[in-house]
Order: sequence, then structure tokens, then C-alpha cells
Amino acid sequence: MSNLFSIFDPTTEINNMSLNWTSTAIGLLLIPTSIWLVPSRNSMMVTLLMNKLHQEMKTILSKGNENKGNSFILTSLFLMILTNNFLGLFPYIFTSTSHLTLTLTLALPMWLSFMLFGWIKNTNHMFEHLVPQGTPSMLMPFMVIIETISNVIRPGTLAVRLTANMIAGHLLLTLLGNNGPSMSHTLLTVLITAQILLLILEAAVAIIQSYVFAILSTLYSSEVN
Repeated sequence: MSNLFSIFDPTTEINNMSLNWTSTAIGLLLIPTSIWLVPSRNSMMVTLLMNKLHQEMKTILSKGNENKGNSFILTSLFLMILTNNFLGLFPYIFTSTSHLTLTLTLALPMWLSFMLFGWIKNTNHMFEHLVPQGTPSMLMPFMVIIETISNVIRPGTLAVRLTANMIAGHLLLTLLGNNGPSMSHTLLTVLITAQILLLILEAAVAIIQSYVFAILSTLYSSEVN
């Protein structure tokens, strides 16, 4: 199994310096120069996507925070994760979002900042979240424990969800692709068709998972206000 998962190991290096993680910066090269020169179809498409996402996040965030730039930070996070997810679909490009090193780096500081802000600025509001409205008195201690655990594991679930979904699709594509040389021509046609369909599915997963990560982060941010 170590050989199977070795496709996700950051082993490409020059002079003991890993080069795989530079894929997270390749997205900057994909930004068309027409974005800051002349409006083009690419820039209009990205702008429309960001505006739609910005409006959706503004409705989720509380009234006091929708004009403080929170939604712009989260839309930028969505665009970064989406770019890295799509880059991983190309051959010989390291999928940085398939590692907990990156996903936890994104989720943990963000969740920690939400918690610090909530407990410092809105302490009573944070205590209210520990006991849902209408909870019987006998169940209140258990609800406090359950809500605390569910709150603590949030950054882990954010990171693991994104990592597991990116790893699963890539592993399936790799396993099917390794069987190609030993197949007959008829089965090889079926395999190629299946690989194309799986690649389309992976493209959809890349969009969905980046959207889920950004929206859940927005929901966690709205709960502390």
C-alpha cells in the first residue's frame, strides 16, 4: 500500500529542496493578463463567479460583518482551493490539496481566529450555542459536551473532507490506469471511456469541495457574531 500512496508523496526535489509544493503558486501564472488590461471572456467569467459567491456569502454572514471584508477573504479562499484542485487533474502536477499539511493550514488558523473572536467579544453568545433552545434540564450537561466536541473537530472535518475527496478520485484514476497495459483492445476502449468519465467527475468534485470548504467556513464565521 505504500507504493500505491507514493503518488501523493512530495518526492520531487532539487538540491534537497522540494518542488512539489510550488504547484500552489502555479495558479498565479494562470491569471490572464487581460484581467488588468482589457476585459475578456476569462476575466468576465471569473468576475461573475466571484460576484455570485460574494453575494451568497453576504447573505450568510451577519449584518454587522457583511461589509467588513470577510466575504472577500472567503471568496479568495474558494478561488485558491479551486485552482489547486484543478491543477491536480493535470499529469505530473502535485495535488497540494490532497495533503493535510495544506488543508489543516487553511482550516485550523481560520477556525481558531473565529473561536478567539467569539469568546473574547461575544462570550455570552458563545455560551448560548453550547445549549440549544428547548433542551431539557437533565440533558444540558450532555449537550454541552456534545456541542463542545462537535465544535472542536470542525477544523479536522474541513481538512479531512477536502483531502479525502481529492485522494479518493486520484487513487481510483491511478488504479484503473495501471491496468491498461495488460488489457485487450476492447477492454482498453472501455477503460479509456471510464477514465474520461471519472475525470469529468473529478472536475465536478474539485468545484464542489472548494465550494463546501468556503461555505462551511462562512457558516462557522457567522455563528460567532
